[in-house]
Amino acid sequence: MVQSNRSFDQLPDSAYVRESDLVTRPRENDPALLPFSKSTLWRHVRAGTFPAPVKLSERVTAWRVGDVRQWLLKFNKSAPVGASGRVRILRK
Repeated sequence: MVQSNRSFDQLPDSAYVRESDLVTRPRENDPALLPFSKSTLWRHVRAGTFPAPVKLSERVTAWRVGDVRQWLLKFNKSAPVGASGRVRILRK
């Protein structure tokens, strides 16, 4: 498990991260990599707006770090920022 965003930055693109490393963690002080919940993550995957995960075993699903980084770069360039300074996710 990735312990912080700083350790995510140090992972090679070929590494894998689990859902719990990507989405918000309400009980921890360390912010998650993605600005939405796990339900929204899966909605984005189904819609094709977030990279599909890789099934590593019957009960283990993970995302390639390189795919997540590419998505974050694209998202950060195109995401509108609201009056509060927070990124807003637009729905179609």
